[in-house]
Amino acid sequence: MEPKNKTRPRKESKPCPFTLTRCRVIYGDTDKMGVAYYANYLRWFEIGRSEMFRFLKLSYKEIEKKGIFLPVADVACKFISPARYDDVLSIETRVDPTFKAGIKFNYRIWLDDDRGLSAKGHTTHACVNSRGKVTRPPEFIKEMVKMAAK
Repeated sequence: MEPKNKTRPRKESKPCPFTLTRCRVIYGDTDKMGVAYYANYLRWFEIGRSEMFRFLKLSYKEIEKKGIFLPVADVACKFISPARYDDVLSIETRVDPTFKAGIKFNYRIWLDDDRGLSAKGHTTHACVNSRGKVTRPPEFIKEMVKMAAK
């Protein structure tokens, strides 16, 4: 008897639009071997995320003026190929429209000159009000996520 597949089939969805932000690995980003220090990938995720917000006509500053803060609740990064001093990186950032409990961003960091993928990962962000209490995403955040999925 063949085992039954206990996983549900995944919903097929169209790819979400993304932003592509370029930056260069500076000397201070690297270790003694000239390889980018791993924590810098989280900084590059933040650069991509900030540019995605700007693309969506909203900045962190404007979100915070509305009384909402977006602390990182979860982060993951899978390292694939090292970035090195003076490499030019392209940070691909997408909003995950299926995530409902806040905002989730997916990232891919590409090495320019067709050298492939350096890393991929995600961050999830809770919505917190000005008193520090976790709250449901307000309507303007939901609208921003919808706009990012178009």
